[in-house]
Amino acid sequence: MTWADFYLVCFMVGFFLSLLMFLTGGLHLHFPHLPVPHLHVHVGTGGHHGGHAGGHHSPFSLITLTAFLAWFGGTGYLLARHSTMLFLTALAISMLSGTGGAAIIYLVLTRVLTSPDEALDPADFEMVGVLGKLSVSIREAGTGELIYSQAGTRRVCGARSEDGSAILKGTEVVVTRYERGIAYVRRWSELAGEDVEQATDARSGKEVRPQ
Repeated sequence: MTWADFYLVCFMVGFFLSLLMFLTGGLHLHFPHLPVPHLHVHVGTGGHHGGHAGGHHSPFSLITLTAFLAWFGGTGYLLARHSTMLFLTALAISMLSGTGGAAIIYLVLTRVLTSPDEALDPADFEMVGVLGKLSVSIREAGTGELIYSQAGTRRVCGARSEDGSAILKGTEVVVTRYERGIAYVRRWSELAGEDVEQATDARSGKEVRPQ
């Protein structure tokens, strides 16, 4: 492999990983679930119950690394193919180019796309009453996974049935309480049915007793 080939590989890896992150909205990917404990990590904009305003971006994050690879590889490839400068000089210029590209991406993330002074309303992150859909079934007395949207972001968390019953994947559910990173849910159809029943009883003059 020549140095031109090496630079080209770096460019392709960096470019396509950057494109993948852009198309998936920051690596919101869902892979097949393995029988291991769930680990939920919230990165970027906020979290439950307020989170951190604007998020925290590291200069050495995956997105800046891919930007470095793309700029480093692209510059190095052009210099290796179309210039006669010494190898060490071309390598230094390529590294400077990669560092500059990564710095630009980092500045865009921290200065343009996020606002550290933006005030977040805790009500926007209240879990009780959130409507979502199960991406992993809840077995009887077990734990599944809930996908929901909050503050304009698609989020995932562990979920358990409020009454301990099993709930199938794809069922729309409502969060009734949230404790230690686990959402306790009930089927949306059940709650909607109770509302209709209570409204009917109220119109007919019957006493409605709390459940």
